[in-house]
Amino acid sequence: MDVRVDRHRCLGAGMCVLTAPQVFDQDEHEGLVVLLDGRPAPDHRAAVRLAAAVCPAAALTLTEP
Repeated sequence: MDVRVDRHRCLGAGMCVLTAPQVFDQDEHEGLVVLLDGRPAPDHRAAVRLAAAVCPAAALTLTEP
């Protein structure tokens, strides 16, 4: 799985951080998404899929083989 974020689309809702804190964070200044791991471990992938699904701005893109 390859994860990408679009900080220009991000609204700072924080759903990604709540859903997959091992993979996403928010910056301290704007509250926008910060990608911690662009290739998450298999045990984090279900949470990443859920984070992408619940993102209100559709700022997360997942590519899976």
